[in-house]
Amino acid sequence: MKELHVPEITGQSRVAAQDIPALLDAHQVEFQPISYVNWKDFPYCPEVAFRIAHTGDFILLNYRVKEESVRAIAAEDNGRVWEDSCCEFFFQLPEDQEENVYYNFECNCGGTLLIGGGQPGDRPHAPQEILQQVDRWSSLGKAPFEERMGECSWQLALCIPKEAFFRHQLKGFKGLTAYANFYKCGDLQYTPHFLSWNPIDLPKPCFHCPEFFGKIIFE
Repeated sequence: MKELHVPEITGQSRVAAQDIPALLDAHQVEFQPISYVNWKDFPYCPEVAFRIAHTGDFILLNYRVKEESVRAIAAEDNGRVWEDSCCEFFFQLPEDQEENVYYNFECNCGGTLLIGGGQPGDRPHAPQEILQQVDRWSSLGKAPFEERMGECSWQLALCIPKEAFFRHQLKGFKGLTAYANFYKCGDLQYTPHFLSWNPIDLPKPCFHCPEFFGKIIFE
């Protein structure tokens, strides 16, 4: 199991998503690779990395991607974003391991977001008032588009408030130890792929597998 320490950035409250890359640069927060190709039937491995920090009340998340095509067809939140060029963050609190409750934050390269929370097979989506609290920025803009062929480099940033974990009433992230995985997928891209930060040992592509999450420690 991988382990990642999430630094605290003090003196900040809510951060505009478009400002997150520069802020993390200023605090020298390092990128972590999302590079595990877990299934031989899907060998394509685009260049993907993420970095993460927190302010106490918000998680600051930044993805960097270089891939051979990009796709952003899903235009509405809680839509089929995983079929597009999509970066994902799955999260579980220690007290939820026995019940297998966890959250999934999935965002395509146009900033369209899906949030789910619950157990496998029973995962209601977050209501719109929760989704609206998550600020997103994409270097490709917000307008949906059909798949574009040709190498493309892009970035995505999310400012996720503690309220986005809508099944809980989190007091904050400082000092919290949790479990998580970070993914890049594109189920309907020209070259489908399913990459993870922490490796997954399952016979077929599946990201909904908390038993393969790594540990993240919020400083």
